[in-house]
Formats: sequence, C-alpha cells, structure tokens
Amino acid sequence: MGVIRKISVGPDYKSGAMHYIVGQSVGKGSHRIHLIMHKEDTNSIKIWIEDDNQEVKLWKEFTATMPISIEYDIDF
Repeated sequence: MGVIRKISVGPDYKSGAMHYIVGQSVGKGSHRIHLIMHKEDTNSIKIWIEDDNQEVKLWKEFTATMPISIEYDIDF
C-alpha cells in the first residue's frame, strides 16, 4: 500500500463526512496530523498527531464498520 494523504469518514462524502489530511491543524491549532495509517491486523485506520515539540501521539482510530474513503499520496 501507498502513503495515505487524506481520509474521509462518514456516509456522505460531500456533506456528512469528516475529512482528515496529513499536515492539517487540529486541536485548536495546538497539533497537526502527522501520519494516517492502515493497520491490516485490526483492519482499522489510525491518525497520529504531532505538537510543536515534535511529540507524536495516537489521536483517533476508525474501525472497518465506519464508511471511509482513502486518498493516497501520489508523486508525479
């Protein structure tokens, strides 16, 4: 699999989904999304965030029961 750049979680991509993009500011600007990864053993998506001190921590995990759209990072 490739590097995940963005995920959208929710049944309606345009109006009802939450969108998470690597580099996006979260937590009132105190953190940014550092990494989005797919864990094959649990079939879940995990979002890791980073603060200004470069401390990385797990922020969210979505299971396969949620509708998720994945956009991979593509270098041309």
